[in-house]
Amino acid sequence: MRDVLYLDQVDKAEALMKPQRVEVLRQLAEPRSCTEVAKVLGQTPQWVYYHVKRLVDAGLAVRVNERRVRGITEGVYQATARSYWLSPRLVGRLGPRRSRDALSLGYLLDLMEEVQDDVATIAGLAGSPAAPELPSIGVSGEIRVHPDRRQEFLADLRSTLQDLFARYGGADGDEFRLAVALYPRLVKETPR
Repeated sequence: MRDVLYLDQVDKAEALMKPQRVEVLRQLAEPRSCTEVAKVLGQTPQWVYYHVKRLVDAGLAVRVNERRVRGITEGVYQATARSYWLSPRLVGRLGPRRSRDALSLGYLLDLMEEVQDDVATIAGLAGSPAAPELPSIGVSGEIRVHPDRRQEFLADLRSTLQDLFARYGGADGDEFRLAVALYPRLVKETPR
């Protein structure tokens, strides 16, 4: 089972976009028969099989075994990945590309789309048995900046990054991409 399966084809994404199939897929995190999934979900095995068949056809689940139960061969299925990631390209760009102003929300959205595409490609490589070790790092943290010091902070950030690019921007060695995203942290209220 892969960690992530990147979905960039409409038919595969469409198979996942039904809440009942997501529930079936969750049950297939471990190998299970349609009968076992049906018991957990309170559904009939035929209902579950219909959805499992669509998931298998889309490559989101796979038959991993079979067993004889009362003279009938019963399939055992498992999800192909622990999580599924939808490409923003499934919807496609509506309108022209946004301004390349580094301080705009549009630029941040474009950058995240590019990062997502790169990470999905790496995850696809990492999923193969002969994959080399692919070094990567993720760093996240919160910074609090008083409104009066925003420009100073942005100047410090720009200077630090420019120093890194100058120091490690030569023509030799492995190529890495560095993307930095800075956005306001909005706290979501939990329903009561």
